[in-house]
This record gives sequence, structure tokens and C-alpha cells, in this order.
Amino acid sequence: MRSVLCTLLLAFAVFLQGHLVAQNAKKTHTISGYVTDAKSQETLLGASIYNAETMAGSVTNNFGFYSLKLAEGKVAFRASFVGYKPYEAEFELVKDTVINVKLVQSNELAEVTVTARAVDNHVKGSQMSAIELPVTQLKKIPALFGESDVIKALQLLPGVQSGTEGSAGMYVRGGGPDENLILLDGVPLYKVDHAAGFFSAFNSDAVKNVTLYKGNFPARFGGRLSSVVDVRMKDGDMYDYHGNFSIGLIASKVNVEGPIVKGKTSFNFSFRRTYYDLFTAPIMNYIAKREGDNARAFGGYYFYDFNLKVNHKFSDKDRLFLSVYSGDDKVYAKMRYKENTYHEEYQSYGEENLNINWAWGNRIAALRWNHVINPNLFMNVTGAYTQYRHKLNAGFSSETKNSISGENYNGYKESMEIGLHSGIYDVSAKADFDYKPHENHDVKFGANITYHAYNPTATGIHMSSVDAGASDFVFDTVMDNSKIRALENDLYIEDNWDINNFFKLNTGLHYSTFSVDKKTYHSLQPRLSLRALVTEDLSLKAGYAYMSQYIHLLSSNAISLPTDLWVPVTGRIVPMNSHQVAVGAFYNWKDFEFSVEGYFKKMNNVMEYKDGASFFTLDQTGWQDKVVMGDGWSYGIELFAQKTVGKFTGWVGYTWSHSDRLFDRPGQELNFGKVFPAKYDRRHDINVVLMYEFNKRIDVGATWVYSTGNCATMAFQHYHGLGSYAPTIGYIENRNNYRFSSYQRLDLVANFHKQKKHCERIFSINIYNTLMHNNPFVVIPREYNVQYPDGTYQSEKVLSQICIFPFIPTVSWQYKF
Repeated sequence: MRSVLCTLLLAFAVFLQGHLVAQNAKKTHTISGYVTDAKSQETLLGASIYNAETMAGSVTNNFGFYSLKLAEGKVAFRASFVGYKPYEAEFELVKDTVINVKLVQSNELAEVTVTARAVDNHVKGSQMSAIELPVTQLKKIPALFGESDVIKALQLLPGVQSGTEGSAGMYVRGGGPDENLILLDGVPLYKVDHAAGFFSAFNSDAVKNVTLYKGNFPARFGGRLSSVVDVRMKDGDMYDYHGNFSIGLIASKVNVEGPIVKGKTSFNFSFRRTYYDLFTAPIMNYIAKREGDNARAFGGYYFYDFNLKVNHKFSDKDRLFLSVYSGDDKVYAKMRYKENTYHEEYQSYGEENLNINWAWGNRIAALRWNHVINPNLFMNVTGAYTQYRHKLNAGFSSETKNSISGENYNGYKESMEIGLHSGIYDVSAKADFDYKPHENHDVKFGANITYHAYNPTATGIHMSSVDAGASDFVFDTVMDNSKIRALENDLYIEDNWDINNFFKLNTGLHYSTFSVDKKTYHSLQPRLSLRALVTEDLSLKAGYAYMSQYIHLLSSNAISLPTDLWVPVTGRIVPMNSHQVAVGAFYNWKDFEFSVEGYFKKMNNVMEYKDGASFFTLDQTGWQDKVVMGDGWSYGIELFAQKTVGKFTGWVGYTWSHSDRLFDRPGQELNFGKVFPAKYDRRHDINVVLMYEFNKRIDVGATWVYSTGNCATMAFQHYHGLGSYAPTIGYIENRNNYRFSSYQRLDLVANFHKQKKHCERIFSINIYNTLMHNNPFVVIPREYNVQYPDGTYQSEKVLSQICIFPFIPTVSWQYKF
């Protein structure tokens, strides 16, 4: 199938070349420029640019640049963006023309409604399985602990499932959490959550735009099977200083932006930190002191995010951007206990110490240069560095000394230290081009090269003991999975072609290589999508995408932990790949958008731990000996209705889906080589998100979520081992043979705004799980003694459901200036 598609795409390229050469001889010219906010000069991504005479149009790219090729003659030029007053100009087009559009924000509902339908990509665009999440909506969605969260907001969209209760993991169309390409200003992030997955790494105050691709991927994206989350950060205001500061239940954050050189250079800075550790440290010390005056303890957990973006404008043709992100989680604890015993002739001294330092996080830095080569060709060159690292150091020591009449007669000292380290380091360079060869064609092409250095695990253990009057004991070992170095190359080209008023086609090729362990993997990935416009408000779409992935995430946990390992393909571990097809219908009615999509996805070479193996299996074997590879598939139907303009906004989404796995390759069987449901296979998901603005002072929001329960593996039969003290052995017939009870949750939020002369104050009340539904976080077996009528007792095992977020009201306060 893939070879046939590649042949068709190459034939199309030959046809396209002839088509462009033989195009109408009527002279054309290009209108190009940037679309920005009139006040801040912040570029507007996805703004509509069109000629009202012919309705030929385009949209701005990820840097706010547009290029529109039109026939010579009269032009009714229009530029629009949701929430802004439209820009209009009429003139005779006789040469290439540069128009840098500055749009003014609109507070009038009527004006906003008009601009929302200027160029409709929902119905008329060729892209499907993609949703753009407005940041203004994101901040109004009820959130856990009042922290607006990009990933949790995406979980409320059809086709996207969350993991366990409260987690920020994403499972898109049956794929795993490692199959999502998360981009921050075009640079990949490997771990995008904090606090075991309960919060994402994105500070919403620094975010400008979020787009989710669930399938039908444009050729410019590659490297993951299931989704692309493209997050773009704010550039910074070119003329005025402003920002905000907020205090919540567990975290505070600040965002400041403004000019460095007015009209030329701007910055945007944001910082967020939790302060849970500021409360836990004194509490731990208080509890320790209750054990005695010789006990001391302190510790805690916190995470932080730091974002900085600097934007410099050399001219209308050249701009430079510097983006920096740093985010860390840290767990620390130090405990000490001393005991002294004094008698007339006998003295005893003892001391125990425990130290834990556990840290993990991301660092990225990127430098971009935008250059307008000519009105039809835009270039973006990027150099980037990405780092993810995990370090765990723990130590325990114990010492005792005994003496009689001041003379030592025995003593004992022992210690143990453990160090676990892993990480990924990437250095990349890429060039992307937007080319407008003809008024009916938008071409994108580019190349990328990335050097990877993986350090899957490095474990060091040191143990020692010294016993007076006996021999000393020292044990040292290092279990080191050596660093793996790899080189990845990508080339792509795609064309968005308006064939006629009825058909629109997006086609492309993505070619990648991955060189590792003296072996090079090659992958040619065709992409194809077609739109048929039935009426002005109704279209049908279909698409196909082949994807390859050269990295895996090894996890044996229900929640996201830093011990989850990112590992690359090797000479033994081959790349994952997937084929995905999708069809859908898209309809507009007044201010509402409706869609229905069906998809089927086949995944090859997915990876799991062997039965009984995990990160914590401390032995001399490498991770490659602890995994098996198999296949998977998923299919489903997604219904979506949304309203993005007006006082009343929100969406309703429903997903019916099925996701299975099969590991039946010789020597790599799981579940006895039989098909089993994926861990987060859920038949039904319903998400309702509603927001209403009463006036400029009060707005409210509500979210209701319902889903079928997650799968789990449970032993329902138990056997006693041989011998009086032998443990009970559980027998598991099938993987994921038990399903949790259904999940449902109602969240509410109310925001109260008070506008002052130079600032605005916002007080927010969030209620998470308002109806106090007992949603399962984990289910564990418990044993109870049951008394029968005859007075005898018998032990019975039951499954007990644990809920960690029964009802959580929170308040937060925000100050904008």
C-alpha cells in the first residue's frame, strides 16, 4: 500500500510541474507581509488573508507571515482573526506588494462573530483530525487545584484519553504516552508533566497558541505515531510593559513582557513554582521531634517552570528569536536520629541517617532566524538543544558505639548508597521553507538533522559495614547500560492544492533515516488528505498517514514517574511504525461547528516489559533483554460540536473506540500469545465543556466527564505454595482482565474580575469533582475475616477501590498590570 501511494505522489509531482508551467498566462503578483496585534505587535498565527472578489485566500504561518498570489487587477483585500476587527483595503494590484497588517482587538460580539467565518478551515480546509485550542478558553476551563493546564484541556477533546485520575498523560486514538510529539516553539520535549503526571510542564500564561493533530499528519511532522501537540509561546510586547501575578493553593506564578528596545526587541518571561515543600518541611520536623529531642527531619517536594523568549526585529525581512525553557521536579529528605544511654559504668551511643535527593526535568534552548527571501518564499532556520535528565541519590548510614568505664569494647557501622541516573541529550539544526508558486498552491519543504545521546540507565550501589572484632565488608557495583549515540535526518515536502471549488488536496512525503549501532534505518512516509466541498457549509474529508518512531518509553507504572525510561531503537530494537486512515464530515451552522470522524490505526513493533521485568529489576542484563515487541491496532468514531465565539462558548465531544495488543512473536509472547485490550482501552468517552460570560466582571465554566473504566490485570485465583510459610501464588488468566468502574466528574469554576485604572484583579473559585464521585485511582485486593452464623471465621478477598481526589475546592487570586 505504501509503495503504491509513493508512486501516486511522485506521479502527482510530475503532473504538478506541468500544471504550473502551463498555468494561465495572465500576469500574477504577490501580496505578502506579517499580521500582528496593533498594540503589542505580537504576531497572530492562523490569521485569514483573502481577496473578497474571488475568495482566494491564505493563512499566516507559525511566525505570522503570509503570502498571497493573485491575478493582476482589482483586489478587495481582507485580513481577519477571531477577536479582532477585520482589516479592509481595496486597490489595483499591479506589482508585488507588502502589506503588514495590524489588527485591533474588538470587544464587540457582532464584530467578533463576523471575523470568525472569514476563511473557514474547518469546512473548507484540507486538514482533518486537528483542533486548535484557544488560550482564552483554556484559562476558563475548571482545573485541578486551580492550575490551568494545556494537556488536561486537550484530554477533554474527542479521541484523547487521560490515564489515571488527575494525570496529565495523553493516549490518542489508542496510542501510548510515548507516541505523542510535544513541541515547544518547534523543539521536542520528552517529559511534559510534573508531580507524577498531575500537572503539565506548560505555564499557560506564557502560551500563545496550541494545536493538536490526532491523525492525517502534515508531512512536516514526523517521529511519533499518534499525535502532535504544537505549542507556541508569546513573543513579547514591543511597546508596553505588562504582565500578571497569581497565587494559588499549591503554586504561584508570574508573567512579564515588554520592550527591550521599543519597536525592535521584546521579551516574555514567566516563572511558576509550587510551595508544598515550605509546609511539609516544618511539619516533618515537628513530627520527628515528637519522637524525642534527638530526632531531626526535613524534606519536601516542589517543581518549577521557567520560560524566556526574546524577539528582535532587524527589518521587515529578518527576525531573530531566542527561546529558553527549564523545568525541574525535586524530592528531598534528610532524617537523623540519635540515641545516647548513660549508666554508672555503661554508655551507649547510636545514630541513624537517611538522605534522599531525587531530581528530574527538561532544558531546551532554541535560536531561530526568519528571513523573507522574496514575496513567495519564507525561510526559518533553527538551532536547538534539548536535555532530559533524571538523578536519584539515596543513602543510609547507621552507627553504634558501646563502652564500659570509658573504654570502647564493641561497635558497629554500616552504610548503603544508591545512585540511579538516566538522560537524553539532543542537538539539532533545521531549515523550513514556505513557498507560494501559484495562487492555488501552498508548498512547504525542509530538512532537519539531530544528534542524539541516550543514557538509558546507570545504577551504582555501595555497601559497607565495619564490626569491631570482626572482618570488614565492602560491596561496590555499577550496572551501566552504555550511552547510545544516534544521528537522525529528516526531509519533507508537502503541497496544499486548491484543485477547484469542489476539491482540495494536501499531499506530501516525509523521509527519515536513523543511524545507530552501525546500522541505518530508512523510512519513506507518504501523507495524503482530500476535501470535497458539498456545500458552502458542508464538506467530506479523507486522509492517510504513515508514521515511523525511533524512540520508546519503558514504563511499568499506572502514573508517570521519572523512572520511566526513554530508550532508542538499536541494532536489536527496530522502529515502531503505523498506518492510519480516517474519513469525516464537517459542517457549520451559524456560530457552531460540527464534525464526525472515523479512523483505523495499525501499529507495528510496539514495546512492553517482559512479564516480571521492570526498571527496578537490578541485574547485569541491559534493558534490551527485558522487553518484548508486538503489534497493536485501534479504531473508533469521534463526534464533536463546538462554539468558539460569543458570550456562551464551549464544546461537546464523544468517542467510541477499541484498542488491542498482540505479542505472539516467538520468544516474545505476552498473554500466552493471545490478543488483549490495551491498558487504556475505553469504549466510551464523553466530555462537555461550557463557558459563559455574564458581563465584564463575572464569567463561569463547567466541565463534565464520563468514561468507561480503565483496564487492569488482576489475579482472581490463588494457590498456596508448598510448605507452612510458602507465599500465596496468584494465577492470572489474561492481561487487563479486569475493568474499573466507570469514571465521571463535574468541575465548576467562577471568575470575578475587578478592573482598576492601571490593573485588573481576578478572584477565582474552582471545585474539582463537585459531585464527590468515588473515581478509582487504583484497585487493590484486601482480605477480611468474615464471621458465619455458626461462629466460625473465614478469610475472604475483596477488591477495594481507592480514590485520591474526592472533592477539592480551591481559590486563586490574580493581578494583571
